[in-house]
Amino acid sequence: MTIHDVTTLAAAGTERRADVPAVVTCEAVLFDMDGTLVDSTALVERQWARWAARRRVSLAAVLAISHGRPTLETLSLIAPKWATAEEVAAVEAMAPEDDDGLVAVTGARELASALPRSRWAVVTSAGRALAVARLTAAGLPLPAVLVTADDVSPGKPDPAGYLEAARRLSARPERCLIFEDAPVGVRAGIDAGAMVIGMTTTFDELDGCAHRVADFSSVWLVACGPPLRLEVRGPDRPVADPGFGIRPGRTDRGS
Repeated sequence: MTIHDVTTLAAAGTERRADVPAVVTCEAVLFDMDGTLVDSTALVERQWARWAARRRVSLAAVLAISHGRPTLETLSLIAPKWATAEEVAAVEAMAPEDDDGLVAVTGARELASALPRSRWAVVTSAGRALAVARLTAAGLPLPAVLVTADDVSPGKPDPAGYLEAARRLSARPERCLIFEDAPVGVRAGIDAGAMVIGMTTTFDELDGCAHRVADFSSVWLVACGPPLRLEVRGPDRPVADPGFGIRPGRTDRGS
């Protein structure tokens, strides 16, 4: 059994809390990308700002609905006449400066690297090429399973992406743990039947989450299983059904 050293994630500056952690057991961990694994909010907003200026569209209106949605769906809602594959490519085209400041969310690299490759996936509203570019620029490992807007339609809040990731990992959706930062993604995870932990990197309030954390310094992989076992600490107490495998208490970190 491989045990992840919990001090690695804590080293980013968040001290271990004195309260008892939530202990989660699951078959697989599914991550959203932007705002969850990758701190890309500024980059995404720059891309939309360029497009909004070119098309004379309200940037505020775009940003109010774009987080967590596929680009094509955002275009359909904001400016249906521009909802084309060519326009999506224009929005998502990365300028040379776009990877400046693109970094992994605290603790994301350590957690993703510690998880068995067959037990985690990324589910994103971005296209595959863009997803690979952002994960690589942030220094994150590429997952064996990457479900993008190129693979499923419609996008979040539809649960199709998370259901597809669970299928590819041969995991039961109701035994998956999902990390999400946007309301539409949280809804997708819940509707997939999974437990969702909200990342407060983009939104302070995320209704329906079992737990909320600021970053992955509050999440530690305790055992690779099967099943996977993680400890989660944060400002909220867990409210999930204990039948999923979340319970208060410590776990044996021995091998």
